[in-house]
Amino acid sequence: MSDPVIIIMGLAFGYLLGSIPFGLLFTRLGGKGDIRDIGSGNIGATNVLRSGSKLLALATLLADALKGSLAVALIWRLGSDTAAYMAAVAAFIGHLFPVWLDFKGGKGVAVFIGAILIMSPLTGIAFLIIWLVMAITFRMSSLAAITAMIVSLPLLVFLGEVDTARFTALMVALSLWAHRENIGRLRNGTEPKIGS
Repeated sequence: MSDPVIIIMGLAFGYLLGSIPFGLLFTRLGGKGDIRDIGSGNIGATNVLRSGSKLLALATLLADALKGSLAVALIWRLGSDTAAYMAAVAAFIGHLFPVWLDFKGGKGVAVFIGAILIMSPLTGIAFLIIWLVMAITFRMSSLAAITAMIVSLPLLVFLGEVDTARFTALMVALSLWAHRENIGRLRNGTEPKIGS
């Protein structure tokens, strides 16, 4: 199978996989209604936690992360690094702009985690450690995610994984855009804390 075909398959598979709104599905199945009517209206795990269910939030986190991991791992099996990385970006974009929800989705943090753990396990582990330290210290999920994402880029370059860094940079840029309101609240000191 030629690289262009694998790339097209990876983009289509990644986007459709990323578009699955697990946060919305799980909260509806869990009897919590439409997650878009709760808290920030986001479909991600942090907002699912605001529904009052830690179990649904954890399920959303794991399912969204799996989207990123599967997009990379399954396309990688076809033998193309570039296609696998592009599939990761497509899954990330699918989560941010899901076709099923009028292109209004989440912020991509869990998808990023799942993808980076497969693309660069050391960077993925470092991301999780940084996120955890920041989340415990400041109790702000957005700050923890933004910090961990930004730090992942120079770490990838330091590890010599420049190609991975290029595709990761695109995901980081998109996530920063998705977090633009959070960044505004962080600057003026009104960002809500985890669990609030």
